[in-house]
Amino acid sequence: MAGIDLNRTSAGVAALLPKEISSEIWANAVNDSLIMRTARRINLPGSGVTIPLITGDVTASWVNETDEKPVSDATVSSKSITPYKLAVIETFSNEFRRDLPGLYAELARRLPYALGRTFDATILNGTAPGSNFDVLSGSTAVALDSTDTIGDLATALTTVGAAGGDVSHWLIAPQAEGTIMTAKDGAGNYAFLRDARTDTGAIGSIFGRDVLKSSSVYNNPATGPDVVGFAGDFANSAIWGSVEGIKVSISDQATVNKGGTQLNLWQRNMFAVLAEIEVGFVVRNGAHFVKLTGATTA
Repeated sequence: MAGIDLNRTSAGVAALLPKEISSEIWANAVNDSLIMRTARRINLPGSGVTIPLITGDVTASWVNETDEKPVSDATVSSKSITPYKLAVIETFSNEFRRDLPGLYAELARRLPYALGRTFDATILNGTAPGSNFDVLSGSTAVALDSTDTIGDLATALTTVGAAGGDVSHWLIAPQAEGTIMTAKDGAGNYAFLRDARTDTGAIGSIFGRDVLKSSSVYNNPATGPDVVGFAGDFANSAIWGSVEGIKVSISDQATVNKGGTQLNLWQRNMFAVLAEIEVGFVVRNGAHFVKLTGATTA
């Protein structure tokens, strides 16, 4: 019987789930994560990788006839990105196994949701799992309220622009949706409500940039105002990578430590599903992102 260490060499670990199910889980994880949907993806080796970055382009100049042509060099730097493992185990009864379509629906709905949301919450409001993994929790804050919502959003846009970035997406929490969607222009018309859509996670646009909504954006810190959104150059200044995609395995022979309780799956007529992924995240320049803050409720 296997111990609590569930890895590919453990006794009793069954084969991977069917490829179509694993693929569905992977696709759903990407859809559930705002970072995975908006940032550029790279293939990431297990040891990490160093990415060359162009920090400045060459500059051409006007010259008179017979003058020497100007010489200009681009400037470059590099950024290292290291993957870290994100995992979750979910346990089921054997009675549930009998309904295979229900099992697959649960796997597709719950496991990728947990991985994608934790990935987002860590990057937006959490602490990095290690070195060479960037988070945005220290981004410059822009207060967002109902007094001058349009002006506040414009401040976020210009703050990113002043740092050399270009806002590509707005990520907002449900707590900010009402404030933004009811913002009115100088003529008393709703500024953004007409752009609202019903796409999953997408609710319209602000200043021509797509708006994505998720509760993982929200943070209620112990001190200071709530975090209700982010604006940033996710398309050009953020990079995430995955080593192998999501790996899923299932076992009915292992012993699982669940909250300090040892569960012998075979003895209890249970089985467990393990989903894990090795991912990394870095940004070109942290100043290309700002966080939107609301009321202080802590």
